Amino acid sequence: MGRRAVVIVLDSVGIGYADDADKFNDVGANTLVHIAEKFRDEKIPYGLPNMASLGLGNLASMPGVPRILEPKGSFGILKPKAPCKDTTCGHWEMMGIVLREPFETFPKGFPKELLERLESETGHEFIGNKVASGTVIIEELGKEHLETGKLILYTSADSVLQIAAHEDKIPLEELYRVCRIARRIADEYRIGRVIARPFVGEPGSFRRTTNRHDYSFIPPEKGVQEAISSAGRPVVGVGKIKDIFAGVGITDSISTAGNRDGMDKTLEAWGELEDGLLFVNLVDFDMLYGHRRNWKGYGEALMEFDRFLPDMLAEIGDDDLLLITADHGNDPTFRGTDHTRENVPVLAYSPSMKPTDIGMRGTFADLGATVAWWLGIPWTGPGTAFWQA
Repeated sequence: MGRRAVVIVLDSVGIGYADDADKFNDVGANTLVHIAEKFRDEKIPYGLPNMASLGLGNLASMPGVPRILEPKGSFGILKPKAPCKDTTCGHWEMMGIVLREPFETFPKGFPKELLERLESETGHEFIGNKVASGTVIIEELGKEHLETGKLILYTSADSVLQIAAHEDKIPLEELYRVCRIARRIADEYRIGRVIARPFVGEPGSFRRTTNRHDYSFIPPEKGVQEAISSAGRPVVGVGKIKDIFAGVGITDSISTAGNRDGMDKTLEAWGELEDGLLFVNLVDFDMLYGHRRNWKGYGEALMEFDRFLPDMLAEIGDDDLLLITADHGNDPTFRGTDHTRENVPVLAYSPSMKPTDIGMRGTFADLGATVAWWLGIPWTGPGTAFWQA
């Protein structure tokens, strides 16, 4: 057994608005704290005792998440440096790929020339082409889609081009083909992600499926994940990690159907990994609860992960490092339905490491530098390892 690291990204679990949140209209957002306070105010039992044991409650005052005098893990806060608050940007920065300029967004919908190319090159017509919530737009346009076969095109406050289609009307492989073409076109417009959004059901009861697929912009620089795989070490992605990095630096990928399935497959993959990095994204926090402003569902998902954590900790040996963090915020008590510009927590655990206060770090890239340091991989890019001068 070699030296191993596992990074678990709790998608959108922020811990307070960042220094530059005013530029994003997000001053006041705090995903973790506001969820805990809502449970307290509604007198609903809430607690994250296992994350508290690693030091989560030492980062901020949260009902149900006590401050521990001597936590068994190391704890800190990572500040975002890249000028964006989306999934791609956050994960890339973790691995030392720090964007200097954000991806393009389209608050008025996509330009006419992009739409014309999309229709010409895919052979499909599109409806929508506006900023919208995914669940709302399929209810609005799903019936027309079923009647006409036209695909639903929409975006959000993030740099995404999303295409929705009913699985009974448009086969999955055809939707994926369309999205691959859209990805090629989107490169010219500097769009971060193209997302296939299949759904099922009848008008009035449509629901999105787990057959979503993301097509990301190819990383412009070499990241820690690529440095690890280039050294001949495994980098196994669980969830949408492979999609986020457009496959770059990912040696194996395991798809998941939500958080519970992701946690089960994380334990299974960890048991099979003998060396290298296991990189996990648990998406339900963001996709199911943050964007839908469902604070109760979000809190219940956090407690579900907390109950899973002892099983994961039991599998961490002296040569292993567990890192728990997030990629951005999505405060379900905040205005709108978009991501929030937040700092993120980081919890670190290895039986061979003395617990310490990691402090406030100036970039997510410190996490990737820490992974490289732990695995003995040379890294001269952005970031400084937590236990390195």
